Amino acid sequence: MKIGAHVSSSGGIDKSIGRAEDIQAEAIQLFVTPPQGWAKTKHTEESIISFRSKRENTNIGPVFFHGIYLINLATDNAVNLDKSIDSLIYYMNFAEKLGAQGVIFHIGSHKGAGLEAVFPQIIDSFNKILDGSPSDGVSLCIENNAGHGNQIGSNFDELGEIIGAVGDDRLRVCLDTCHLLASGYDIREKDSLSKVMMQFDEKVGAERLVAVHANDAKSDLGSNLDRHENIGDGFIGLDGWEAIIGNKSFENVPFFLEVPGIKGRTGPDLENVLRLKKIRDSLGVSI
Repeated sequence: MKIGAHVSSSGGIDKSIGRAEDIQAEAIQLFVTPPQGWAKTKHTEESIISFRSKRENTNIGPVFFHGIYLINLATDNAVNLDKSIDSLIYYMNFAEKLGAQGVIFHIGSHKGAGLEAVFPQIIDSFNKILDGSPSDGVSLCIENNAGHGNQIGSNFDELGEIIGAVGDDRLRVCLDTCHLLASGYDIREKDSLSKVMMQFDEKVGAERLVAVHANDAKSDLGSNLDRHENIGDGFIGLDGWEAIIGNKSFENVPFFLEVPGIKGRTGPDLENVLRLKKIRDSLGVSI
């Protein structure tokens, strides 16, 4: 189990490796374009070569990208739907070029129409994205959400239904711990967590899990609020993290911190990384 973090790629993607080293992250997640816009960053060959070289020298990995925030495969805006599909295709192909393992993203919101009404569009969108993506080696990863608003994918039934309809092995899942708790899955104790992961295996498939967003939660079980907290300082708590890290379902899955940071909103930091590593080491879980 590698303990990683979302790190900034500002100033060039190769800079992200040094930032990961600064906080002792063993794996990284990053944006490769501005997360709030549709524009595609033109990465230089020099920065790509430098990234791959630095990653090899530091042994930091796996590497995952996070899709931009504007993506919505359930939108009724045809222009934005096309842009969403195009953005994910770009990310998937750039992941292959950079040697990243996958692209993590949220499906989006049906805006009150209901999943059934937008289901055919979502499946068609997934097929278009995968048709335009590398045939092997890069995963398209759905992230579960906290259940707020009309967001799709807050429960295992929806994730399983969508993945089953697409029927492609490249389609995988990233589970966010804060979102799990917020959407009603009690992951804080060994027994309840085991039941949750049994449900995940039954509805989605344990083999689909390739990444975890390791975030404590500012809001309690079933709140449907997407509010990340630092490790041990939220409603999951240090005992909850012991249960999570000790669960066999996560034994070989990289963890990526997306926490606010101990000293203000600086993002994942050394203290949060060390908190998870301390629990991992105390439980004897291998890297």
